[in-house]
Amino acid sequence: MRELKIGKQEAGQRLDKFLEKYLDTAPKSFFYKMLRKKNITLNDKKAEGIERVQVDDVVKLWLSEETIENFRSKKEEAAKVLENIQTEKLDIIYENEHVLLINKPAGMLSQKAQKDDVSLIEHLTNYLLESGQLTYEQMATFRPGICNRLDRNTSGIIVAGKSLYGLQTMGEVIKNRDIDKYYYCIVKGRIAKKQLIDGYLYKNKNRNKVTITKEPVEDADYIKTEYEPIKSNDNFTLLRVKLITGRSHQIRAHLQSIGHPIIGDGKYGDVQVNKEMKKQYKLKHHLLHSRELHFKEMPEELSDLANKVIYAPLPDYFEKIIKYEF
Repeated sequence: MRELKIGKQEAGQRLDKFLEKYLDTAPKSFFYKMLRKKNITLNDKKAEGIERVQVDDVVKLWLSEETIENFRSKKEEAAKVLENIQTEKLDIIYENEHVLLINKPAGMLSQKAQKDDVSLIEHLTNYLLESGQLTYEQMATFRPGICNRLDRNTSGIIVAGKSLYGLQTMGEVIKNRDIDKYYYCIVKGRIAKKQLIDGYLYKNKNRNKVTITKEPVEDADYIKTEYEPIKSNDNFTLLRVKLITGRSHQIRAHLQSIGHPIIGDGKYGDVQVNKEMKKQYKLKHHLLHSRELHFKEMPEELSDLANKVIYAPLPDYFEKIIKYEF
């Protein structure tokens, strides 16, 4: 018999989903047969599989160790591959029982694009393992993840889930736009006044590039972006941008479409300006930073974030350019 105690990471999911992760090679029919025969119990009682497991619930597998191990892939061994990854220390700007808010540096992937990539998620997982907030055994039924993404060369705030509850709840909060997101960027040219712009964004998935139009086109998404100048001169403007809709490359492409591309942007930027800024400042990344998250009403378990504003400091190279250009 093997006894599994539910931790805060796994809490909130259905029992059958938990079992499918733990005994990940077993067919679904196996679980329902074992539940029916009480070879798998929840808190020493017969269960159907639809129950939501809670913290400190006990799942007992009245099965032989051989049967259990035969239905498990080598998840723990796979997890230990993380030990060989050169991870970076995360810039954690807020943390509670369920979520982490991380100031992601430019150049770091939010999540893997290819199998051998090392992304923020691998750094996050190692942080939780090293701090004792996660074990390899728990990784069989829960993997930490992120609730929003930033482009590789965009820096700033990423919301990560330390528990299933944190991942699911913050995912819903972001999806429902119950958080206001503000970015800082430096663009080409002078912008004199605050403005709200809209349009339609079409993504070419083969080129991973988007196009902005004023009129609707097939398969395009409606977008809305608000910006206000903080500092400006004849050459550049430092903008505070409110992301009202959150589409791929939205801020970068939307600003480029009105003649104010972001400095350092290799995909949507001005080639000559980028060349000059790279020469003068050795600029490696575009100047776009997720600076502020404004939380609204939050569920009780995340009430510490209710009506709170979280700030992510600008990178040093960004601050340097502001200082010398304005």
